[in-house]
Amino acid sequence: MENKITCSLEDYLEAIYFLQEKNIDVRVTDLADKLNISKPSVNRAINNLKKQNLVEHENYGLLKLTEKGLAFAKNVAMRHIVLKKFLHDLLGVDKEVAEIEACNIEHSVCNDTICKLQKYLKKVGL
Repeated sequence: MENKITCSLEDYLEAIYFLQEKNIDVRVTDLADKLNISKPSVNRAINNLKKQNLVEHENYGLLKLTEKGLAFAKNVAMRHIVLKKFLHDLLGVDKEVAEIEACNIEHSVCNDTICKLQKYLKKVGL
């Protein structure tokens, strides 16, 4: 039986995704640094993600998103990017504030709303 993907676990998947997009070999230490949390906390989360078949990880090795994890992470990342663009580019929210708020909002907005927001941003040329 799968556990629920919490907001925190979504953040881990998204962070792994963004690091991998930069062609960075992701290790527990990299994730701890990016998320500004302890390595033991990262290890607990990674073990949870492994149980849900979202991440592959050998002890002291690289972290890699599974196909299922990649699809999930891409969705979270897309939500983040759309929300940040809306907040910063359309509303004029400070870039750093938009980053933080997009990270918070991305967990509570449904996919339909994100799709409509994305269409609106395209309509206004963003």
